[in-house]
Amino acid sequence: MRTASAAVTAGLVAALAAQITWHAASFVPPERPLEALPPAPRTEVLRLASLGEDAAASRLVMLYLQGFDLRGLDYLRLTAWLRDALALDPRSAYPLFAAARVFAETSDPAASRLMLEFVYEEFRRDPNRRWPWLAHAALLAKHRLKDLPLARRYAAAIAQQATAPDVPIWAKQMEAFILEDMGELEAARIVLGGMLEHGGLRDPNERRFLERHLHSLEKRAGGRTKR
Repeated sequence: MRTASAAVTAGLVAALAAQITWHAASFVPPERPLEALPPAPRTEVLRLASLGEDAAASRLVMLYLQGFDLRGLDYLRLTAWLRDALALDPRSAYPLFAAARVFAETSDPAASRLMLEFVYEEFRRDPNRRWPWLAHAALLAKHRLKDLPLARRYAAAIAQQATAPDVPIWAKQMEAFILEDMGELEAARIVLGGMLEHGGLRDPNERRFLERHLHSLEKRAGGRTKR
């Protein structure tokens, strides 16, 4: 059975590799529309076709998606394909990496938002392993989309839900710095104060840095109140 499964998987690899090669080699005349990404199949169909080789099927899905030109790509369909790939192999970082670092960095703001929301939704299923991609989503929301409330939403989710001890302090304090950028100094002060009191900081250097920054915020917030 294992040999048969491996043979089927090898066949799927060959078939998709041939299709991807065709995409890369084909010349598309200017008057001919780019090939559209088809609707994503149900995850169960892909799982059945892989005969239990779910991780391999997930990688094949990602290779298949790379064969399409990003111009004019249907991002709703793309999201469904990425969700399939992640459902097949929940421990894989590839679908979220592609969503946050490739597909979201498009010049189309609406398409970018679709990708960022996909990352946010999937982050909530496994925050302690998927926080890096949401952190990148927060940076894209801030710098590319210029949407500070959206960036704060993502950063707050990391601070509240990514609770593993190996989540770095910079990821948890993103919300406070975004609040500063929004001019919400009192809210930023409250967030930093909460981190110092309940954040479980073990590194004395990190604690000193946050204490100094909190003191600076308190002075700035106090100055605003006096004016």
